[in-house]
Amino acid sequence: MTDVVMPQMGESIVEGTLTKWLKKAGDRVERDEPLFEISTDKVDTEIPSPAAGTLAEVLVEEGQTVGINTVVARIAEEDGAAAAKPAVPVEKAPAGKAPQPPAPAAGAPATAPAPPPVEPEVEPAAEPAAEPAGEASGPLSPLVRKMARENNIDLSRVKGTGAGGRITKQDVEAYLAQGAPAALAPAAPAAAPPATTKPAAAPPPPAFAPGAKTKIEPLSTMRIKIAAHMLLSKRTSAHVTTIHRVDMSKVAKMRERFKGQFQANHGFSLTYLPFITAAAAVALRQFPLLNASLDGNNIVYHNEIHIGIAVALDNGLIVPVIRGADEKNVLGLQCAIVDLATRARSRQLKPDEVLGGTFSITNFGSFGSLVGTPIINQPQVAILGVGTVDKTPVVIDDAIAIRSICHLSLSFDHRLVDGALADQFMTKVKQVLEGWAEEVL
Repeated sequence: MTDVVMPQMGESIVEGTLTKWLKKAGDRVERDEPLFEISTDKVDTEIPSPAAGTLAEVLVEEGQTVGINTVVARIAEEDGAAAAKPAVPVEKAPAGKAPQPPAPAAGAPATAPAPPPVEPEVEPAAEPAAEPAGEASGPLSPLVRKMARENNIDLSRVKGTGAGGRITKQDVEAYLAQGAPAALAPAAPAAAPPATTKPAAAPPPPAFAPGAKTKIEPLSTMRIKIAAHMLLSKRTSAHVTTIHRVDMSKVAKMRERFKGQFQANHGFSLTYLPFITAAAAVALRQFPLLNASLDGNNIVYHNEIHIGIAVALDNGLIVPVIRGADEKNVLGLQCAIVDLATRARSRQLKPDEVLGGTFSITNFGSFGSLVGTPIINQPQVAILGVGTVDKTPVVIDDAIAIRSICHLSLSFDHRLVDGALADQFMTKVKQVLEGWAEEVL
């Protein structure tokens, strides 16, 4: 028998949600054939079979979240290896619980148990923190305690789906995504001022029941994670957006000149996005603070420019990363964008292809939008939004002319980046695009 385990999809990932089985018990599988789909904080992807044979047991049902290295299935190989290595029964996990490891057989040498998953972002215990009131029973990771403190959450109201009912990070994110009100109140000062009129309590959310005029369905795992990450970003960064109008006429002429040859040579279109990505890379090299991150009271300058490109999926979005974007020309950037977007939509991205971004670009203009105010992709400090390129009448030298105009919007973290610096960055992007002269082939 060959054990199939939940893989570790990235250094900080300690658990994953098995969203769909692509094979069922009794099916024949080939080595490296897609076996099941998983969803983590960073990526949704297909997991290949580690061996050829028959899918003998399915130990984790669809929708369950389990820790890394948890055995989710077993494959019976056809070369007789199963006789030499008999399977030990494993109890199926109840919904939302990880399977428990089997006890060693009598007389068999005991094997060392797999180390428990390590929770990321463990804070040093400089001083004992006050436990949240009404804390749920069971062990809690330092990360979960930190999230409860920072978001003022009564953990007794959070349903745990981890092993033994343990509350996981995903449980807290799902609770926040539901818009549930925080139940903990900050400690009152020792000498409180005289009581004043209290503001009226927020009305409870309306109760919806299924019926002829409503349809109720649960959020997907990806949607829950997106919601939690967007709320986290809005709570973390002081969002400000600046918008610049850019004359894309020279880029439009260059694109028109080469798009036919480009399509014939490469099989896909030449778009505006690689030009804008190239211009952003030039500006990031000149203004490195936009390519940095905040770590407490420290600024982390990233020496390499890795630009994430937001890709819309049927059930959400994902941001794969172009590494060394400043080292690629327009042709290389267009090929990278098409490759990452294609594999993102077919669930073929590798875990490291959505990690390590230092700056992001989102192209809502491809859907006809003129202007947007995108949310920063943590832990970055800025994201560039690209509007559609339209033929627009503009005034040039006191005369009306038709130009290809695009509006670029930069959302930046005002904790680190001031408006003057953000506008200098955008001015550089604009200068590169409006003065474009570089050949693309």
